Amino acid sequence: VWFDSGSTHAFVLRDREDGTEDGIADVYMEGTDQHRGWFHSSLLQACGTLGRAPYRNVVTHGFTLDEKGNKMSKSLGNTILPEEVVKQYGADVLRLWVAQTDYTADQRIGPEILKGTADSYRRLRNTMRFMLGNLAGFLDAERVDPAEMPELERWVLHRLAELDERVRTGYASYDFQGVFRAIFEFATVDLSSFYFDIRKDALYCDADDSLRRRSARTVLDLLFHRLTTWLAPILVFTMEDVWLARFDGDESSVHLQDMPETPADWRDEALAAKWSGIRRTRRAVTAALEIQRRDKVIGASLEAAPVVHVEDADVVKALKTVQFDDICITSGISVTTDPAPNEAFRLPEVEGVGVVFETADGEKCQRCWKILPDVGTHKHPGTCKRCTEALA
Repeated sequence: VWFDSGSTHAFVLRDREDGTEDGIADVYMEGTDQHRGWFHSSLLQACGTLGRAPYRNVVTHGFTLDEKGNKMSKSLGNTILPEEVVKQYGADVLRLWVAQTDYTADQRIGPEILKGTADSYRRLRNTMRFMLGNLAGFLDAERVDPAEMPELERWVLHRLAELDERVRTGYASYDFQGVFRAIFEFATVDLSSFYFDIRKDALYCDADDSLRRRSARTVLDLLFHRLTTWLAPILVFTMEDVWLARFDGDESSVHLQDMPETPADWRDEALAAKWSGIRRTRRAVTAALEIQRRDKVIGASLEAAPVVHVEDADVVKALKTVQFDDICITSGISVTTDPAPNEAFRLPEVEGVGVVFETADGEKCQRCWKILPDVGTHKHPGTCKRCTEALA
């Protein structure tokens, strides 16, 4: 039987239209028990008849165990049937579980593990939903050249360039866990919790032709094409649905798309270093505001206009070149190098930053919800200057 299976390369790969040109497989994949089985018999047979291995790569995986690390057995009642997982969660959640595991060792599966996988899937789906909603009606005429974009958008492009290299390297080395982990962290931390959170205001409230809004939509389009194609090998059905939501048609499919090439000049290490300091400072500000929200002092961060004391002069210089109130999602903010008073909030992991809470002065804009002094002084009652101009 091992001789028969070891010779399959001669019939599957050679001398047929759907075979390979040289009769060599890109990869043989099986469990660890096949090191002395199929892998070995195939190697012996091919070396004996052709003088070379029948494969370029061998990928081996461990065995699937239950949540407690026990071997599955019907008598123990701890078996997990793939069709039951697909029926409850869908095929993509099962595929995602596979991608999340370290297949080089034995992997565990069970109800609680699948719940965690389903939650990861839900968070990724929410990321894609946000992009789809904000790309409605996007036209090439809106596109903004990266050189003309605000720094925040250029920082996202830098992160995309970094991630592009990681994804391609990971797929080439069959590191599916590393690929998914990198994409998931980027989608949930860099995008949903940071970039999307900040840019919701511009996307919803800026004038349609504003540079900031057009830049954000351009970046969302670039993100869309990369995330869908990067995730398509793992979430095959979901990414197809997402793709067809924008590009419908009988001949359209994400699985017919190549991963877009990412320009090398999107990488900007100096910009990344600058925004690392900005994000660290923002973390201290948002933590300080969360305490005020928890204590029912404010209901939302837009009710605040904190004073931020920063010891590092270079960070202060960087903060004053950006709209730090928008980045912190506050109606106002002051940044100073003055020593922080004793009552200032400090986040232990962000040294050299103290935050003094202050409430924003003015009235609440009925369109963007910022609290600003100029609300009610423009043509449209109850709106700020920016919103009045957007409504004109």
